[in-house]
Amino acid sequence: MNIYHNISEFNKIEHAVVTIGTFDGVHFGHQKIIQTVVERAKLANAESVILTFFPHPRMIIDPENAALKMINTIDEKAQILEKLGVDHLIITPFTRDFSNLSPDQYIKQILVDTIGTKELIIGYDHRFGKDRKGGLKELIDGGEIYGFKVQEIAEQDIDDVAVSSTKIRTALLNGDVKLASHYLGYNFSLTGSVIKGDKIGRTIGFPTANLFVEESYKLIPADGIYAVSLHLSKEDNLDSISQTYIGMAYIGQRPTINGMTRNIEVNIFDFNQEVYGQRLTMEFHEFLRADYKFPSLETMTEQLKLDKENTISYFKNNPLSL
Repeated sequence: MNIYHNISEFNKIEHAVVTIGTFDGVHFGHQKIIQTVVERAKLANAESVILTFFPHPRMIIDPENAALKMINTIDEKAQILEKLGVDHLIITPFTRDFSNLSPDQYIKQILVDTIGTKELIIGYDHRFGKDRKGGLKELIDGGEIYGFKVQEIAEQDIDDVAVSSTKIRTALLNGDVKLASHYLGYNFSLTGSVIKGDKIGRTIGFPTANLFVEESYKLIPADGIYAVSLHLSKEDNLDSISQTYIGMAYIGQRPTINGMTRNIEVNIFDFNQEVYGQRLTMEFHEFLRADYKFPSLETMTEQLKLDKENTISYFKNNPLSL
């Protein structure tokens, strides 16, 4: 898959099958649209193109949304789209100038003159252009003028509940990683560098790797203990993914020791290597319990033993597909 970090880097192609959107989470609904684009491109001997935006348009149009957290980082989104078979991914900055393009300007300048759109696949209620005035009608009209087809994908439902990135964010913020994964079609994950902590976990028999997630816009699930699976890779060789491990992750401020910062830590089972500086990807499978201030380290240690038992029990009943 070819990746472009600005639409100005893209060279117009002869026959592009295109879709447009932020696709945060690349959830089931998004996947249906993208799979349609890829299939249509193959049938037409054409090339599939995804146009997405960073930062999220809501952060630019509505400054109150500047703190909006994303389900995926840009790198995570690109990895998922590549697995879906996309030929070209354009990640273009969503600026004020871009947001001020009229629907007609958007169609001619972006879809036609820059990309070379011959088929456009859009999701339910797709809006575009200044003040979001453009919709299906404007696209169909533009297609008749400039010679491209338009197909709208109907709203996708799962268990009679419409899938949306907002609902997935809400599930994660409530700690319901199982519901979030149900909507996404894959396990929500966090990726970051392993950094040094204060090593308190080692003193009680539960050493942890401390995860630093560099992207400040990445959504972090609710505080608590989670059953997770993990992969490690070296910073200088991100393709060298290790075997899969299991463990229990902690998110919170460590109230038992009067912690001041929100930490992301993981106790990796049957593992005793030094991993400082390595990249760690943590997939969330199950929420085990909420964070809690224990009266002592001893009582916390006893609870952690139960948490470990519950994690092992979870993976025995839900084995990983390795």
